[in-house]
Amino acid sequence: MAFTLRAVRVPPNSASLEEARCRVFDFFKSACRSIPSIMEIYNLHDVVSPSQLRSTIASEIRKNSHFTNPKVIDMLLFKGMEDLGNIVEHAKQRHHIIGQYVVGREGLVQDVGTKDQGISNFLKSFYSSNYF
Repeated sequence: MAFTLRAVRVPPNSASLEEARCRVFDFFKSACRSIPSIMEIYNLHDVVSPSQLRSTIASEIRKNSHFTNPKVIDMLLFKGMEDLGNIVEHAKQRHHIIGQYVVGREGLVQDVGTKDQGISNFLKSFYSSNYF
């Protein structure tokens, strides 16, 4: 799969917003087609499902949907293709993928309510201090 992605190149400039939009859809299709190989390469079956990875890719694309300049879209598309190529060619490690696309930029969401049920007041005050 890595060899097929090397042949895909992003042209320097899109002529219009519609052309840039079509290129974004093509990038999304190629990213979704590479999800099974990414799952195998990084052994992500125990951490995330393919549909969760697909929705993460879609949310990363939607995050930049407010851009209307084709040159900016082409630059973001180039960065996305470079990142996808690095992932497929195994240039990143497993914890990079998990930290960036599984856990997300917000970090782990801690469920404090269920965790603190059987803990003493001393430990609750210790955990709520600035040590964590």
